[in-house]
Amino acid sequence: MNYKNKTKICTSCESNQAFFARSFSGELLCKNCFCKSIESKVKSTISKYKMFNYDDKIALALSGGKDSVNLLHILSRIQKNQKKSSIIAIIIDEGIQNYRDEALDIAISNCKDLGIDYKITSFKEIYGFTLDEIMLRRDNDKKQSSCAICGILRRKAINYSARFVKANKIVTAHTLDDEIQTILLNIFNGDLTRLIKGSPVSQVSNSCFVQRVKPFCEILEKESTLYAYVKKIRFQNHPCPYSSEAMRNDVRFILNYMEEKHAGTKFTIFRTIEKIRPSLEQTKRKNRFIECKICGEASSFGICKACEILSGLN
Repeated sequence: MNYKNKTKICTSCESNQAFFARSFSGELLCKNCFCKSIESKVKSTISKYKMFNYDDKIALALSGGKDSVNLLHILSRIQKNQKKSSIIAIIIDEGIQNYRDEALDIAISNCKDLGIDYKITSFKEIYGFTLDEIMLRRDNDKKQSSCAICGILRRKAINYSARFVKANKIVTAHTLDDEIQTILLNIFNGDLTRLIKGSPVSQVSNSCFVQRVKPFCEILEKESTLYAYVKKIRFQNHPCPYSSEAMRNDVRFILNYMEEKHAGTKFTIFRTIEKIRPSLEQTKRKNRFIECKICGEASSFGICKACEILSGLN
């Protein structure tokens, strides 16, 4: 971001004063053109990947953070032109003391302001434990980070909730930063399967799974943050108390450093993976899903990852 261009003019409208410099493209943008560029990019991403049909029932995973709240606002405006489609927000209460209550309040407040229906589902309701309780009981010998545990349980809870409301699409607000961080984490962990699966539009291989799409996959996280501030959108700004455990923090630091030194690095990584992903998909074996012996959901093994975590609690 660059706020020193006070005497420079927006390169888009060529009339208003620029307040933001987009380093990877060389653009100087005023507030209005900056916001329009974000909204236009989301629309073009949706179109490029053919994310939606005219009659979709969309379940948007709403955490209360900047990215999901921004996407809720943008999609609510897009959806108004699609009379046969609908949006419902899926809000997952993981049960994190002194953190999730604020996020729930913000998420619900934004839904009410926009006239969007919402459904709240809790870890306690589905799994019998809050995340705080799981963290106290987890087997530390397995060295699974809290983010890894929460991610597995949260994905299952979102899918469960989307099926409950009869949605045929799940929308998540993963930004470009989220996507390439995940790409590198999968490479570091040698997880080819997850690398292949992480496309902007998921391939549905079992009726238990609701298709996932990521309209924010080409939006930089820092630009999402700026969009929220310019639009005066209320969002939760406090980090999760468990986030310090995540390896993702180290990957984020490396990528931000590279982007600062070499503007456009993040887009280059994303586009490279998108080019080679079709070739990777051809080499993988088709996943054969069976029912989890505990919960009955689809799983690659006898017990799904979520039930494996819960069964390992002391």
